[in-house]
Amino acid sequence: MQENYLPQEIEPTVQATWDAQQAFAADDNSNKPKYYCLSMFPYPSGKLHMGHVRNYTIGDVLSRFKKMQGFNVLQPMGWDAFGLPAENAAMKNNVPPAGWTYSNIAYMKKQLQALGLGVDWTREVTTCKPEYYRWEQWLFTRLFQKGIIYKKSGMVNWDPVDNTVLANEQVIDGRGWRSGALVEKREIPMYYFKITAYAEQLLNDLDQLDGWPEQVKTMQRNWIGKSFGADIIFDYDQASIGQTGQLKVYSTRPDTLMGATYVAVAAEHPLATLAAANNPELQAFIAECKAGSVAEADMATMEKKGAATGFSVIHPLTGDKLPVWIANYVLANYGEGAVMAVPAHDERDFAFAHKYQLSIKQVYQLANDSSTFDAQTWQDWYTNKDDSIRHVDSGQTFAETFDAIVAALEANAHGARKTQFRLRDWGISRQRYWGCPIPIIHCDSCGDVPVPDCDLPVRLPEDVVPDGGASLLKRLPEFYQTNCPCCGKAATRETDTMDTFVESSWYYARYASPQCETGMVDKKASAQWLPVDQYIGGIEHAILHLLYARFFHKLMRDEGLVQGDEPFTRLLTQGMVLAETYYRDLGEGKKDWFNPADVTLTKDDKGRVTAATLNEDGLPVMVGGMEKMAKSKNNGVDPQALIDQYGADTSRLFTMFAAPPDQSLEWSDAGVEGAHRFLKRLWRTVYQHVQKGVFPALNANEMDDASRDLRRKTHETIGKTTDDIARRYTFNTAIAAIMELLNTVQKLDAQSGQSLAVEREALSAIVLLLAPIVPHISEALWQALGHSDVVNAAWPTVDETALTRSSLELMIQVNGKLRGKISVAVDADNATVEQAALANSNVQQLLNGQAPKKVIVVKGRLVNIVV
Repeated sequence: MQENYLPQEIEPTVQATWDAQQAFAADDNSNKPKYYCLSMFPYPSGKLHMGHVRNYTIGDVLSRFKKMQGFNVLQPMGWDAFGLPAENAAMKNNVPPAGWTYSNIAYMKKQLQALGLGVDWTREVTTCKPEYYRWEQWLFTRLFQKGIIYKKSGMVNWDPVDNTVLANEQVIDGRGWRSGALVEKREIPMYYFKITAYAEQLLNDLDQLDGWPEQVKTMQRNWIGKSFGADIIFDYDQASIGQTGQLKVYSTRPDTLMGATYVAVAAEHPLATLAAANNPELQAFIAECKAGSVAEADMATMEKKGAATGFSVIHPLTGDKLPVWIANYVLANYGEGAVMAVPAHDERDFAFAHKYQLSIKQVYQLANDSSTFDAQTWQDWYTNKDDSIRHVDSGQTFAETFDAIVAALEANAHGARKTQFRLRDWGISRQRYWGCPIPIIHCDSCGDVPVPDCDLPVRLPEDVVPDGGASLLKRLPEFYQTNCPCCGKAATRETDTMDTFVESSWYYARYASPQCETGMVDKKASAQWLPVDQYIGGIEHAILHLLYARFFHKLMRDEGLVQGDEPFTRLLTQGMVLAETYYRDLGEGKKDWFNPADVTLTKDDKGRVTAATLNEDGLPVMVGGMEKMAKSKNNGVDPQALIDQYGADTSRLFTMFAAPPDQSLEWSDAGVEGAHRFLKRLWRTVYQHVQKGVFPALNANEMDDASRDLRRKTHETIGKTTDDIARRYTFNTAIAAIMELLNTVQKLDAQSGQSLAVEREALSAIVLLLAPIVPHISEALWQALGHSDVVNAAWPTVDETALTRSSLELMIQVNGKLRGKISVAVDADNATVEQAALANSNVQQLLNGQAPKKVIVVKGRLVNIVV
């Protein structure tokens, strides 16, 4: 064994050995219990960041731990490779997105391998390859024929200069991010997944997910948004509108109908169009509304604006005329594109009514105070729906009023009770090039025709460079020109591509049989491996990705491809990686950010930062505080540089030790150096032990007290580490316990006999316990201790006999303050313990010859003496 720890030599050698052994290949025919651990696959952006390192190290620790416990482990990896960033990078570098993507994958794969991840690379999937997306096209055709996928016009952000649809994030101050043109809302034909047909299942099946964080389940419940309310119908006021008709709204608060003082419609609503026909001011306002975002989140925070149409509708119960307003906060694609407004009991309507001087009509009062309603000042109780309120006229409760109003609406055929979901069908059409082609052929005679199975996949051309203009596929006749598979006439292919969330919604299932050429998944393989036992990823995916994956699992279940209702049994949402930020203020709200590696800190004798200067010019920079590592703040740490300097094991140890996995990790160069020092100390301890020569077999009858104490400490640490990793996922406390055990080993300083045997057992346990976390050094040390290889070693188990004690150490408190310790026999009775405590010299001094008022013995822990 070499004397010094040299990770740059050890790690590549160990990785080569694993590769030669195919150490992490999952066995499809094993009789061992299965364990499928999956970390969310990365987008191939070019380089790993520390968030990747943390995410994949967590998964690797759990996978290696389960492998050592005798499980047949599957830990795969792949690439979420389609998407807009690749198009943008390709335009910037004037290269095809395919080449850029495959080059990034090759580099990032080497980085992942350098981390020592125990991944089964034979199952690697890349979503932009035809052999992968062929099967989502296949599923698309099945779902289209069943009506689960359908086509309708949808509202989008449209850039009139680039002639393309923009994501909500690409609309900046109402303008396209690239062209700067005013963005329009436009209806275009789009394909939709009918996810609303599964809304009830998606909601109810959350109750099956005991292994998911409550926060995530709550976020999904809110997103699905099951609500109970009523449809309410307002007849047109023919005198003002000039025609008969009805306006339908859905409300979760029909009980407040008697307080409705106006209705609001979206800019795209037929009443808005009718009102603006000869009204330039309304036309301008509608145009302004259409230029805004279509995102609900943006709607919630933007300034609420409105315009009166001059139209009225008839209140269904009172016959009063309610004015119709066009409002920018009403979504055309939500419900009927219209809402009833009750300013007295809705904060948004309250603010709108004050802004435009509309009437406010009270419906409820507090049950114990009828004088608190103030039409000028909003109060939180105005939205109450419990027994704290009573109807101002009838005195009824919320529930009683709700039922009475709905009954009245149903009696005069102007409404009905209704359960509704906030969830909307999933529009998947994207006017992008770098995505999975939608497998539909448009024929003038036959309509929209799914591409036959024998013609799949519809291949995306990979040798073209996007230019940012109108849909590239629309300008490639060699792609879109084809013949109808039904009638044989000339036809055109669909040129939209699918939302990239589609690829990431089923990749977990493809890992079970990635080479399967006869189906989307092999049924036998999916039955063996699914569901995923442990899924790991960021909280930012709590809603869309996880909801879509759950939806896809149910779709595949209903196609007979997979079993069970849910794809992921347990979910771990790891925290963010934070780092210090440094900047200079450029004025006008702009800042120049500097990487921490380029900044020198001056500290006082207590370690507090007194100055920060830029290395390049020696001038001061501002300290911005800890923030999430991000390109925008230039505060990222290059994982490759860390591996090159310290080795992969140091980076793995630091990321697991610095914080529990579900909490934010604050980056610390000192913490990294500390992790490296620990590994060097461990190496040196094992090296010194190995040099001691011959080691006798363990024999408890020949051990001295110090050896017995170390052996007990060893097996206590095995028990704690096992529990911390298996049940609690608190890797940081497991590592702390192992570090404490190493300290105890060094204090023993065994030289001969049983002390050497116990030291060897302790060091062997340390190496095994650390193997999932720092696998390279563990492999080398395990072999130095005389074993074959740690990658196939079994997890250590607790020897209960080693935990027995002949004596106990008890704390002594006098009047609640710690004053000393005593050692007593394990079976000592309270009288003996009390006598030993009172004989302690510190206690004798405090008693000063007096008898204590009380002595309390807490068995096995402490003695509290009251003086």
